[in-house]
Amino acid sequence: MRIVIAEDDSLLREGLALLLKAEGLDVVATVANAPDFLAAVDEHGPDLAIVDVRMPPTNTDEGIVAAVEARRRQSGLAVLVLSAYVEQAFATELFTTGGSGLGYLLKERVGRVEEFLDVLRRVAGGGTAIDPEVVAQLMVRPDNRLERLSARERDVLALMAEGLGNSAIAARLVVTDGAVHKHIRSIFAKLDLAPTDSADRRVTAVLRYLKARTGAR
Repeated sequence: MRIVIAEDDSLLREGLALLLKAEGLDVVATVANAPDFLAAVDEHGPDLAIVDVRMPPTNTDEGIVAAVEARRRQSGLAVLVLSAYVEQAFATELFTTGGSGLGYLLKERVGRVEEFLDVLRRVAGGGTAIDPEVVAQLMVRPDNRLERLSARERDVLALMAEGLGNSAIAARLVVTDGAVHKHIRSIFAKLDLAPTDSADRRVTAVLRYLKARTGAR
């Protein structure tokens, strides 16, 4: 796996590089700003980019904007965005560009090495992952459509948003795979999602949730 890291904090940037190299991953470039990140993507054609939300010169949304542009330039590029704290609008902006191979994680999770590496591999493999804290904050005031969901269905949707598959959700909730499948079908129906590809509907369910919650702010 070839990885580009874009992070303006030099300690975190180099720490990430050392961690990933120790895991046998190929870190092809580490950069501190958005222009250098895009140049590195063009040059190296990485499989995965790890990108800070806020980078110079304005330290506002350069990372998100660059991540979206990088995916436009390189179809199939997996992107894991890191943020110092929950920024719902930025999470929504990222995920509405397309649902596969995307992750949004708080920087504090990097210190939980196994958890961080699990998310990284999931995103690199084409999955999605949203930080549990983002999901928790979004669940505080759901919109009318989400109020159709039962408490258990909300639990399932929250774990779907974290990127867990059916078996992992079943293990976390101590229920059967069949029960999870039934809950997910009910979620799709209550969110008015057409019976197309199930993987796409999983992503769409989370995206509608993010978009509706952010728009209600």
